[in-house]
Amino acid sequence: MEQTANTAKVDHKMKVHRHILNQNNSILNNFLFEIRSKEIQNDPIRFRKNFERIGEILAYELSKELAYTPENCTTPLGNCEIQKIAEEPVLATILRAGLVMHNGLLNYFDRADSAFISAYRKHTSDTEFEIRIEYLSSPRIDDRILIISDPMLATGSSMHLAYEAMLKMGTPKEVHLVCAIGSEEGMNYIEKMFPEGTHIWIAAVDPSLNDKSYIIPGLGDAGDLAYGTKV
Repeated sequence: MEQTANTAKVDHKMKVHRHILNQNNSILNNFLFEIRSKEIQNDPIRFRKNFERIGEILAYELSKELAYTPENCTTPLGNCEIQKIAEEPVLATILRAGLVMHNGLLNYFDRADSAFISAYRKHTSDTEFEIRIEYLSSPRIDDRILIISDPMLATGSSMHLAYEAMLKMGTPKEVHLVCAIGSEEGMNYIEKMFPEGTHIWIAAVDPSLNDKSYIIPGLGDAGDLAYGTKV
C-alpha cells in the first residue's frame, strides 16, 4: 500500500494515526473560514455546501491510504493500465449533523455502502449529559473498511459509542474516522479508546472545550446551522 507523504503530519508512533489537514495550507482553509465565520455561516445552503466540500477533501486525502489494484482500460485509441481502488468502504455517519459531510464522502466513494447511527446528548443539567445511541442502519462490516464521519469531535464520546454500535454488524479490517473540527481532548480520547491502527482525518484541531462541552473556538452547533434549531 502506497502512502503519500505530503497530505498532513502523521505520527506513526501513536496508536491512532492523526492526519490534521490544515497543518498544510490548501483551499480547505477557505471552507474552514466560511463554516466558522458567524456572518457567513448564517446562510444554511452555503454552510451545508462548505461542509460537503470539506468532506470531499477529506475523502480524497483518505483515499491515498487505501489499497489499489491494476485494471486494464480500453479507450477509443488504445489500452492503458490504471490503478483502481481495490474495494469500496462502508460510510457510516452520525445523525443528524453528520449528513452534511456524508454527502461529500459519498460524492467520492460513490459506490460505497452507507450506514446511519443516531446519537444525541441527553442532558441531566445545563452542563451535564450522557450520549445515547438509539438507531442503527448498516450492512455487515466484517473484514471491510469502515469510515465513520461526524462534523465535530468534542469529547469523542459520540464517535466511540457509534463505533461500538457498528461492531454489532461485524469486525472491520480498517477503521477511519473523519471530522471537520475537533478538540485536543476529543483527539486524546479517541487515541485511548480506539484500536491500534485507526486513522483519524480531521481538517482542524482546536485547543479546548467550554463547560457545555462545545469546541472553542469551534463554530457553534453544526446540526442547528445546517438544518435549523431543534427543540
